[in-house]
Amino acid sequence: MKEQIVCQTSDIEPGHMMKTTFGKQTILVCRTPDGEFYAFLNQCIHQGAPLDKGMMCGATTAHSKPGDYDYCHHGEIIRCPWHGREFDIKNDGRMLASPDKKIPSFNVRIEDESIIVYK
Repeated sequence: MKEQIVCQTSDIEPGHMMKTTFGKQTILVCRTPDGEFYAFLNQCIHQGAPLDKGMMCGATTAHSKPGDYDYCHHGEIIRCPWHGREFDIKNDGRMLASPDKKIPSFNVRIEDESIIVYK
């Protein structure tokens, strides 16, 4: 199993993300507002956009009345900077519009203050 320290917990505030490397791959480490860490390949599966140039945001859900929406999952969605594809951070990087597709993810663990990514 390959593993590597990619950054420190203090490098990423809750609700933010950071580009770093894991071996020869560029990855994106995300910290959701609840303080959990996740890591993904820093490349959109659509046309290869660098996801670190996008944003962490939320999503909307519809209610029973037309035009009535709730904003939810704040800071748990990665939005691609090129075409707006959205990926659920907490659901293994699955695309919201097509959940059978996802960005490649990596395992993450924290030791002391180090963020360790492993495959």
